[in-house]
Amino acid sequence: MTSQDAYTALLDHARQIEALGQVAGLLSWDQEAMMPPNGAEARAEQAGAMSSVLHAKRTDLRIPEWIAAIDANSLDSAGRANLRLMQRNYDRATRTPADLATEIARKTARGHGVWADARARGDVSTFLPTLSEIVELVREQAVCLATDEQSAYDALVDIYEPGATADSIAAIFARLRTGLVDLRGRIAEKAVDVPVLTGTYPAEAQRALANKLAEVFEYDLKAGRIDLVVHPFCSGTRGDVRITTRVDEGDPFNCLYSTVHETGHAIYEQGLDPALAWQPAGGHASMGVHESQSRLCENQIGRSQAFCTYLFPQMQAHFSDFALGSADDLYRAINRVHEGYIRTEADEIHYNLHIMLRFELERALICGDLQVVDLENEWNARFEADFGRAVDHPENGVLQDVHWSAGLFGYFPTYALGNIYAGELFAAMQNALPDLQDDIRDGKLREPVEWLRANIHRPGSLESPSDTIARACGHKPTEAPLLDYLNLKFGALYDL
Repeated sequence: MTSQDAYTALLDHARQIEALGQVAGLLSWDQEAMMPPNGAEARAEQAGAMSSVLHAKRTDLRIPEWIAAIDANSLDSAGRANLRLMQRNYDRATRTPADLATEIARKTARGHGVWADARARGDVSTFLPTLSEIVELVREQAVCLATDEQSAYDALVDIYEPGATADSIAAIFARLRTGLVDLRGRIAEKAVDVPVLTGTYPAEAQRALANKLAEVFEYDLKAGRIDLVVHPFCSGTRGDVRITTRVDEGDPFNCLYSTVHETGHAIYEQGLDPALAWQPAGGHASMGVHESQSRLCENQIGRSQAFCTYLFPQMQAHFSDFALGSADDLYRAINRVHEGYIRTEADEIHYNLHIMLRFELERALICGDLQVVDLENEWNARFEADFGRAVDHPENGVLQDVHWSAGLFGYFPTYALGNIYAGELFAAMQNALPDLQDDIRDGKLREPVEWLRANIHRPGSLESPSDTIARACGHKPTEAPLLDYLNLKFGALYDL
């Protein structure tokens, strides 16, 4: 077999893996957005079967033979990235036994329904047995995946943020925490009257405005759709990228900013290089980079004073009794600093503290330093220590996130990494686009989205996550731009 024939065979195989992975993604989307409750058992079997097929594809013994036959020097940068990523994926897949991968898929598919029911009932005890089984399976998977240089938790983090380790994340979080706690403390000392939104806002009007905002952020609805779920998410890629949101008639910001957040994810997937479709190099760089796109759209753009100038008349047009009197009131209301329970509703200062809590708890769970039976008490104690208030209900505490029921251990730290990357990217974007604030104020976001497409979306996985950000910003990413942005913004808002 020639080098070219081997490379062609490898890409054909990668295409099949990607297609099957997208089918698995559609099953997950349907489970949360459309599937009737009684479909959970059947979906668990379907997810297990799909996982088994995917595992067989990913561990096909022809993969190392094709890679060995390929002359890497004959390939361009995309080809070399494909080779690197296929080798990485093969190595990781072969370290996980097929029956373990299948059982994890089955157990987490069932676990979602158990979590949702426990959350609705506010009864942690009904979820803990299932969570214990999931944690044991994930611990087993982590041990299989870990190399000699990795801890079990490192191996899980590496799935979502290649190259990152628990220690490197803990170090950057420690520096970030110091700055956040200092800023939070200075804000707490100020008595500032911040507008609070009141009233009732019909669901249909919220959804209409949410759809409009998605399109303002360049989301192509001909290549996607927007549905309602308990916990918003984005699913799919390129021509079929689906986002979800939720509605609370007393809080339209929940719907609008969840939608903008998921739109950030969606435009990343829609903006990937079509020339690299179905190839490993054509996918997103990491979940941290993915999260940078959603957080930049939601926060640096969506919660900016300039965007509030655009959003305020839109709120007035969609809600006849909109309770805020000016764009400035809107800006101050959506940036109110408060010690809330819910991660997804947290202000920009407290959000990362929510992530740090989850990072430290799940790291302890995987390492065996914390047992599932003690998780709720540990969560509640840590939350009260970090946020100064007791958890009032499990829905506002350990049951609020879907991730652990889905087996997504190692995923949470990518949210805070995404904020750090977003701080870097927004600083670079401001330098590159002199009319940025005017464009945001007018609700014309094509140019900033095109900047993201050129610097983040189309490069896909050609480079490592940190190198992707470094190339866009000109230096290795740090927490400094994020802290500078937060201090400048909230310093002005709270007259610090």
